Amino acid sequence: MTRDSATPKVRKRRLRLFFRLLVASALLFLLAAGALLGYLYQKPLPPLGDDVRSRLLDARGNVMTTFTTDGRSREPVELNQISPLLIKATLAVEDRKFYNHIGFDLKGMGRAVLANVEAGRRTQGASTLTQQLARNLYLTHEKTWTRKAKEALYTLQLEMKYTKDEILNMYLNEIYYGHGAYGIEAAARMYFGKAAADLDLAESALLAGVPKGPTYYSPYNHLDSALKRQGIILAAMVDMGDIKESQAQEAAKEKLKLNPQGQKDTTVAAPFFRDYVRSLVIDSLHISSEELDRGGLNVYTTLDPDMQQAAEAAVDQGMDHSSELETALVSVDPRTGYVKAMVGGTNYRASAFNHALVKTRQPGSSFKPIMYLAALSTKEMTGLSIFNSQPTLFHYDNNRKTYQPRNFGDKYLGEINMRQAIAASDNIYAVNTIMKIGADKVAAMAVAMGIDSPLQSVPSLALGTSPVSPLEMASAFAVIANGGVKQPVTAVLKITDAGGHLLYEAPQPQGRQVVEPAAAYVLTRLMEGVFESGGTGNRVASMIKRPVAGKTGTTDTDGWMVGFTPELSTAVWVGYDKGRDIATADGRRAAPIFAGFTEQALENVPPKIFPIPDGVVSVYVDPLSGKLATADCPEKKLETFISGTEPTEYCDQHNSGEPGASPGSHPSGPAEPADPVKEEHSLWNNIKRWWMN
Repeated sequence: MTRDSATPKVRKRRLRLFFRLLVASALLFLLAAGALLGYLYQKPLPPLGDDVRSRLLDARGNVMTTFTTDGRSREPVELNQISPLLIKATLAVEDRKFYNHIGFDLKGMGRAVLANVEAGRRTQGASTLTQQLARNLYLTHEKTWTRKAKEALYTLQLEMKYTKDEILNMYLNEIYYGHGAYGIEAAARMYFGKAAADLDLAESALLAGVPKGPTYYSPYNHLDSALKRQGIILAAMVDMGDIKESQAQEAAKEKLKLNPQGQKDTTVAAPFFRDYVRSLVIDSLHISSEELDRGGLNVYTTLDPDMQQAAEAAVDQGMDHSSELETALVSVDPRTGYVKAMVGGTNYRASAFNHALVKTRQPGSSFKPIMYLAALSTKEMTGLSIFNSQPTLFHYDNNRKTYQPRNFGDKYLGEINMRQAIAASDNIYAVNTIMKIGADKVAAMAVAMGIDSPLQSVPSLALGTSPVSPLEMASAFAVIANGGVKQPVTAVLKITDAGGHLLYEAPQPQGRQVVEPAAAYVLTRLMEGVFESGGTGNRVASMIKRPVAGKTGTTDTDGWMVGFTPELSTAVWVGYDKGRDIATADGRRAAPIFAGFTEQALENVPPKIFPIPDGVVSVYVDPLSGKLATADCPEKKLETFISGTEPTEYCDQHNSGEPGASPGSHPSGPAEPADPVKEEHSLWNNIKRWWMN
């Protein structure tokens, strides 16, 4: 009896002990959970993407875009700027209980576990929108227990620190919709060319299905799959009571009007320039990629937003978007070397390859001014130097090699001077010039002017056979525009960290005189003739209402227009990526793009003539003889020279050949036209010419 009665007491004690342990464990669990929740509530979340992403600022200090690891810009919008239909479609397919759970769908997780066990593999997931947001904001997509634990903690923190609407808004601005579009606003504009607020039911259901598989459910890649998922989402919305069955059927029948794939992305500001600055910051300023992406830096640049807009508009208007023809435009302020605008291609979304920096394209005749500047600097040649434009076989390398260039269309002009050769882009004259002064001098001049690409010191260098980049050409022509002073090309002015502390500041522009100002000015006057009657740029002269100098260039694969005003030096290139030959009409696209950009970029800047430096004289000459004009000369032309290189003999081909007066005066009168004209006369001539045009 004693033994039997003791047994129940032992059992009771064990049950009480077990119960106490259970209660204690529950209390400890609750205390630990409470402590964890309190810790998570107090602990700040890592900074959100937009807080840590470094920013690119324009020349006015305005934020243009951000640097991101994915290389794309977002365009965040508020929840009230997103179609309610898109919101309902997203919740119906991704997280029906979003507004009722605390970040985790426990029933959904249970169902997913059972389904995965039955299938013997992972076939279902049960991530809520909050979990997806935590993963996208702070974590990678690796499938490890450590990552899952961190995801759970971040999910709890998001639920504690933000409202449901704020979480949903962040999710819709962060999620990836394929083809470089992050966030619903970028996706709506890319796929349908409209704002997220304007999406209809069919469009909303289609886009809500893309994030599950941005490649597989992309309407560009797999339209059938995208439409099938659209149907599933419409059915889910009916099941949720968001729409009626009739609305779902009508939406399913709607013919979607998708934008052409790769259409220009208007949501990205100056993307080619942004990538250029990124490479400069990492490669030249030695700031790491990680710091640039997530260091919250402010990168202040030289880009002018109005000029950038003008550049993009000129390219957009000047190119055939149904063609594979590519283009590049880069513009530099010659007075400072600051890059003011850059377009590296016709469509960044289709190709991020920056043609403005490519050093593999032949500049053709647009290289000739560099050679002519070298020739003028020697003072062995002037704008009146004569060569015979005719088929010519040139011998070089101690007569061991020959070179026989041709003019375009086999058109030869006979005896012409430098002004005529530049205007008509005569190849025979150009090769005669390089043979006279030496290819080494031309190559040296190019290097001094900012051409870093390798140059071959051969006669064909005169015709631009050594490849260069558009940025190099804009930099070189800036030297001519700036009176022979070379300013280093600059795109980044300063960089500050998230606290505003200065990390880098560009040196103040201190130019280097690489050629005398008089030579640069004389060449400028000759290059203005390109836009006058008979010049290769004459067809766009009416588009530009200000003094401008430049040079066209055409090869079998490339078309160029490089030119400048006192404020901007701009290079425009067109061609194909795959080495295809360009048609004549394609090559001529560069000049209108240049003209359209120049006029629009400077629309608020009063026209200015090129400043006349010391050491320049202008005299009236007879165009036929190239000598000082007399009163008997039927035609007189004002030409500009480096002082000391102007002609000194009077024209002797008309009547007496003696110094004469102005037209209509008596031969014995004063010989004003024969005397060197003062610089003020050249200034007045410029003003009068541009006023009349």
